[in-house]
Amino acid sequence: MGSKILVTGAAGFIGFHLSKRLLEGGNDVVGLDNLNDYYDVRLKHDRLKQLEGKTGFRFVRLGMEDREVIEQLFVQEKFEYVVNLAAQAGVRYSLKNPHAYISSNIDGFMNILEGCRHTGVKHLVYASSSSVYGANTTMPFSVHHSVDHPVSLYAATKKANELMAHTYSSLYALPTTGLRFFTVYGPWGRPDMAPFLFTRSILEGKAIDVFNYGTMRRDFTFVDDIVEGVVRVIQKVPEGNPAWDAALPDPGSSYAPYRIYNIGNNNPEELMRFIEVLESCLGKKAVMNLLPIQAGDVPATFADIDDLVRDVGFAPSTSLEDGIRSFVTWYRDYYGV
Repeated sequence: MGSKILVTGAAGFIGFHLSKRLLEGGNDVVGLDNLNDYYDVRLKHDRLKQLEGKTGFRFVRLGMEDREVIEQLFVQEKFEYVVNLAAQAGVRYSLKNPHAYISSNIDGFMNILEGCRHTGVKHLVYASSSSVYGANTTMPFSVHHSVDHPVSLYAATKKANELMAHTYSSLYALPTTGLRFFTVYGPWGRPDMAPFLFTRSILEGKAIDVFNYGTMRRDFTFVDDIVEGVVRVIQKVPEGNPAWDAALPDPGSSYAPYRIYNIGNNNPEELMRFIEVLESCLGKKAVMNLLPIQAGDVPATFADIDDLVRDVGFAPSTSLEDGIRSFVTWYRDYYGV
């Protein structure tokens, strides 16, 4: 692409992988991250070490909530594209610290929208989440379904991001695309997520907490597939849909330059199956605490990716076996176990 791109959350799991891929493609990347301590900051620093020194990369330690500095950054850098991946993550943590989600996911996103609006950014791509489907039970989840019943504050903030983006697309013709990620995993993953938690506990001989008695189904999506989808979407600048009907409004598109896509593996797996593959890769059996579903969790996720395939010609394809093997190889190497 050869473009100047802002990636927020660049020290995070997906942000790190995306920044690396964009740099390999000859882009200049400004990586923004506040390096908060939601999980082990050493992991974030070690991700950054893989990026720093690469041609075209510059890191800025900054929280999106800092309105004045964000304004200055946009004016100085004149980004062509922005990928907003920074957010306070985690469904369960939103039950404990809800204010963090408003500050980062709402106030911070507002500052990104304003920066894009005032500096003529060509396309804002931002992370939404499969969590927005909330109480929906129709499978697979489609971007053309209503998502008005979130079951966690985290999900509500992601739905709010979609609404805010649509407003700016409508008012200011700012092209925006929201990406609903489905249970992303892989090397350099987040320590608060199941693959990391399970691997650590199994290797240490500790019991793992298996919610919903192991019957939870997730559309586990390997991080390389997520990154491929994001890179393709960046280049697919949305236009208004001339067939959009205000009498029968389609949630997945708009009269404005606004789109929503799911990026998921399109093949949900039961949690017990995930654990079995992980046990096989680790060569060790798990001790399990079978527990009921937690507040804010949903029993299943399943992505309809027809729109993504149609518009950018891509569908995730990494098998669970290959993805978990790659994660375990990285984990053993990184922690020396």
